[in-house]
Amino acid sequence: MHLELWSNGIGDNGAMHLVERISKCVTLTYLDLFLNDNSISENGAQYLGEGISKCVTLTSLHLNLRGNSIGDNGVQYLGEGITKCVTLRSLNLDLRVIGIDDNGAKYLGEGISKYVALTSLHLDISGNNIDGNDAKCLIE
Repeated sequence: MHLELWSNGIGDNGAMHLVERISKCVTLTYLDLFLNDNSISENGAQYLGEGISKCVTLTSLHLNLRGNSIGDNGVQYLGEGITKCVTLRSLNLDLRVIGIDDNGAKYLGEGISKYVALTSLHLDISGNNIDGNDAKCLIE
């Protein structure tokens, strides 16, 4: 499934309704979801994480949340949901300019380390407030 919904102002409620529908696709293996610049906050990120967690057959996930203000807590919620997709082999996260700092980097590092079966990872966290010391937790 490939959905490009960027810059539509769907917000948290729109994100919630979208993943309610997506989570009903119980045999979905591929999800390309572009939600950049949509006024999604940490609440919307929580909805996305909960909805994606129900897609247990996913092998490939490309999620673009660039330009939404999901922050550190939103990244944590999202990661908690995505880690339930145990068949995931390819993960592409565009998390540019989403308002994360050292805590968000820590949550990302902890979450990514749980993906023992990943064969492909692309992570873009440009434009956030992460310094060199904080970034090391992504690779530890």
